[in-house]
Formats: sequence, C-alpha cells, structure tokens
Amino acid sequence: MTNKSFVALVCILFALASSSHTANAQTSNAWQPASGHTQIPIWPKGAPGATPNPPAEADTTISKDNLIAGKPLIRLGNVSNPTVTLYQPTTKPTGAAIVVFPGGGYHILAIDLEGTEVCDWLISSGIACIILKYRVPDSGPYPKSSVALQDAQRAVSLVRSHAAEWHIDPRRIGVLGFSAGAHLAAALSTHYDQRLYDSVDAADNVSCRPDFAVIVYPGYLAIAEQNMAPNAEIHPTEKTPPSFIVQSEDDPVHVENSTVYFLALKNAKVPAELHIYSDGGHGWGLRPTNQPVTHWPKLVEAWLHTIHIIEAPAAT
Repeated sequence: MTNKSFVALVCILFALASSSHTANAQTSNAWQPASGHTQIPIWPKGAPGATPNPPAEADTTISKDNLIAGKPLIRLGNVSNPTVTLYQPTTKPTGAAIVVFPGGGYHILAIDLEGTEVCDWLISSGIACIILKYRVPDSGPYPKSSVALQDAQRAVSLVRSHAAEWHIDPRRIGVLGFSAGAHLAAALSTHYDQRLYDSVDAADNVSCRPDFAVIVYPGYLAIAEQNMAPNAEIHPTEKTPPSFIVQSEDDPVHVENSTVYFLALKNAKVPAELHIYSDGGHGWGLRPTNQPVTHWPKLVEAWLHTIHIIEAPAAT
C-alpha cells in the first residue's frame, strides 16, 4: 500500500473522501476545549511557512459520515494554528504526562475520538494529558512534509519547558498517537535530535525526545510496494524511547506496520511491547465495544508501571 493509498483508505474509513464532503461540510467555529483547560498556541509568532488567509478551521463531519461504536466524531479540518491543550489529572497526580497525537491520515484530526476521550482516560488515572492540535491537511508523513513533525517537536519541548508550572516530571513525558498520529509518535521517537525549524524561543533549548511512546494502529511504518519493508525514514536506535504498540490483525491499513516497527525496535535493543488482536479493524479509539481490543488502555497502564513511569499500586 502506497502512502497515497493509505491516506485514501483512512479517508474512506472516516468517510472523508468525496467531493460532496467539502461542499456539505459544517461551517462551525474552530474547535475549542471545554472550559477550565489551559490552551496555548505552539508558535507564538505564527507557524513556520504559514500562508496568508488559510481556510477556516472547522468540523468537516456531515450526516452521512460513519459512526464509531454507534457515536459520531469530530473530524477537524483546516488546522493552521496548532495548539497544545492541558488536561490536569482528576485523581492523585502521578507526575507523568502524555502528549496525544490524534489520527486522520494527515488530512483531518479525530479530535474527540483520539483526543479528548483519551484525556478523559488518562486524567482519571492520574496522568496529565496534553492534546496536540497539529496542522492538517497534507502535513505528513515525514519527509514528504515536515509540518506535523515540526509541530510535534515543538509541542514536546513546550510541554517540558512548562513542567514545573504544570506539575509534571520532565523525565516522564511520553507521546501517544493513533493511525497517522501513531506514525507521528514513531517519527518523533526517531527524529528528536535535529530541529526541523528555526529556534523560536527558550523552549527550543529543551529536549523534544519523548520518554516513552504508545503507538496505536499505525500507518506508514511499513512500505507495501516493497513487500512490507521497514520505512527507512523511521530508523530506531538504542536512544529511541521504550514503546508500546497495539493493532488489530484485520486492520485494512496493515498490521505489518506494527510488527515491522516492533522488530526494528527489538534489533535496536529498545524495550518494546507489542499486542496484536485478531479483530477490531481500524480507528476504534477508546470507545467500548464487545471486542477484546477495547481493553487495550489497561494494558498501557500495566506497561507504564513496568517501565516505571507510574508507580505500581501498593500491595495489600
């Protein structure tokens, strides 16, 4: 499957790709989080390479779009002003934090399914959650476009620079991505040592290397036209952060994206955990279903204990 084919497939899965889609898209205002959450632009003087008068950010969902677990979702399009939004823990804070990269084929952002709903889970587990609203469309994959990876590099540095203010341990900041966002998490895990943009301020002097990564039904990590060979642009080394990978075997985006990346991590001697479920398809997020894959967040929590990001519960 080529990169163009992957984008097309994700767009079909989220019912995005049709000429009537744009014509009938809602004209709602730009997405904003619920009140009480800190949101800041990641580029205070405008994003690198920004064009004047970009299309207005909006939920592009229409009534004919598919549902996930029987519910609609927000398909946020035309993002030109990326932000990070902080969700503080609602239970005992652990000090850990996760920057979340929603998916959408680098075309849109599934901002609730793979964003706010993820934060609901994390903050209930004592983990600070930061949603990155990165630029779309056509912002990846790297190196076809470096736009989304620029946003990811900047976002993690920005979060780390605010660690004291946000009551976060700067040594326990990870990333979690879905689909294209999972590719973005892997790309950042292997491209953190050289900035893809000119320094903006002191935050860019702070490391953008994630301390760990959660990779959920990724794309772009295996090249279909090369017999599922590893993507040469995503090359783990011994300094790549520990990674957790989960996908369904029947994912039309190809489960080899997970298995190939896991083997690359293993060969680089990076601690990694891989879970493959027989059923589930693509794009399930955290919405509960009757399939076993719906329990993957519990596996992530157990893994975070294993790698000492959060403390294990006291024995009774």
